[in-house]
Amino acid sequence: MIDLKKINNNDPLKRMVEKDSGVEELSPMDPPEAYDLPTTDAIPYGEMHPVLQKFIDEHEALKTELDVFEKSLIAFKTNGWKTDSEVDKNFSKFFSFMDDQLVKHQLKEEKLLFPLLQQRLLEKKEHSNGSFPKSAIDMLEDDHLKISQHLTLMFNFNALAVRLPDATSRAVTFDVATEQGFALIELLKLHIFREENIIFPKANKYITKDEFELMQKQFDLYAQY
Repeated sequence: MIDLKKINNNDPLKRMVEKDSGVEELSPMDPPEAYDLPTTDAIPYGEMHPVLQKFIDEHEALKTELDVFEKSLIAFKTNGWKTDSEVDKNFSKFFSFMDDQLVKHQLKEEKLLFPLLQQRLLEKKEHSNGSFPKSAIDMLEDDHLKISQHLTLMFNFNALAVRLPDATSRAVTFDVATEQGFALIELLKLHIFREENIIFPKANKYITKDEFELMQKQFDLYAQY
C-alpha cells in the first residue's frame, strides 16, 4: 500500500521550494482547503464602499436562508423523505428567495460590478496567461452558472419524485435532489467567501469613487426584475 504520509514528507516539489523565500510550501499531496485562499487584501466591512457593503448585506440575507434550508434538507432526508408544514414552508420560502432576491443580486454583480472590475484586473495583469486571459471574475461568473444548474436540477428532481408511484424510485430521486441541494449550499458559501475576502477588496482598491457612485444610482433599477 502506498504510504501517502511518507510521500508527502519526501515530496520533491516541496524540497524544491526556496526555504528562505518566506512563501508557504504547497504540495499536490497536501493541497490547501477551498477556504484557505490568500486573503491578504481582505478589509473590514466599514472600510468598503457603500455599494460593496450592500452586496455584503445581501449575502447576509442569503446566508440566513441557506442555514434554514440546510436544516430543512437534513430533516427531510432523516425523516425518510417525509415533510411537515415547517419543512414545506421553508422549502417554498427558499425557492422564492432564490428566484427573486438571488437573481437580482447576481444581475447587479454581472451588469454593474463584474465588467468594470474585470477590466481593472486585466489592466493590472491579475489574470492567467494564454490566448484568452482569465481573471477571478471568470471564476465567479462560472459559479453563477453552476448555482443556477444545481438549483434547476434540485427543483426538477423534486418535482419528478412526487410523481413517481414506486416508493424506491421516489426515494432515489429525492436523494439525488437533496444532494444537489447540499452541493448548492456549499457552492454558495464558497462563492460568498471568495467575493468578500478576495474580489470585493480588489474592487474597493481598483474602482474609483465616481464609478461606485454611478453603480449606486443604477441599483434601484434592478428592483423591477
